[in-house]
Amino acid sequence: MSIAACLLEDFEVEISNTRRTLERVPNDKPDWAPHSRSMPMGKLAMHCATLPLFGVYIMEDAGMDMANSKREHPSLVFQSRDLCLARLDEAAAKCRAALAAAGEEHLAALWPFSFGEHKILNEPRSRTYKLLCLNHLIHHTAQLGVYLRINDIPVPALYGPSADEQWSMPQ
Repeated sequence: MSIAACLLEDFEVEISNTRRTLERVPNDKPDWAPHSRSMPMGKLAMHCATLPLFGVYIMEDAGMDMANSKREHPSLVFQSRDLCLARLDEAAAKCRAALAAAGEEHLAALWPFSFGEHKILNEPRSRTYKLLCLNHLIHHTAQLGVYLRINDIPVPALYGPSADEQWSMPQ
C-alpha cells in the first residue's frame, strides 16, 4: 500500500469523526466557551471544518511562512451547523484529492514551515501532514467533544463507546 493510500485511510476515519461531532454543534451557542482563554464553540467548529485545507496547502505548496502566507485564511465565523458541515465537505474533498494525487517522492520531500525567521518544522511532507493537519484535526475534534459534554449534548462514540452511545468499527 502506498503512503498516500495509508494517509487516506486515516483521513476518511477522522473526517467521519469530525463530521459526526460537528453534526451535534448547536446553532444557538456559537459564542459559548468554557473559559475566557478558550475558543468559542462556533469558531472551534469552523476551525475543525476548514482544517483539511491545511492538508491541501501541505500537499500543494513547497512550504509555508506563516508571517508571509500567500494563502487566504478561511472564515471561522459560524453561521449555522449546516454551513459548517458544507465547509467540512468542501475542504475534505479538496484534501482527499490532493492526498490521492501525491506520489511517494512528493510525500518524502521536506516541507519547510516557519514564522518569518523562526523555523517551526522541516520534515517530510507526509509527516508534516500527519502532525499539522491530521493530528491537529483530531485534537480539535476531541476538544469540541468536551464542549458538547459540558453543554449536555450527547457526545459521539469516536474511538470507543462514549457515555451516550455505543461504538462500532468504522467500515
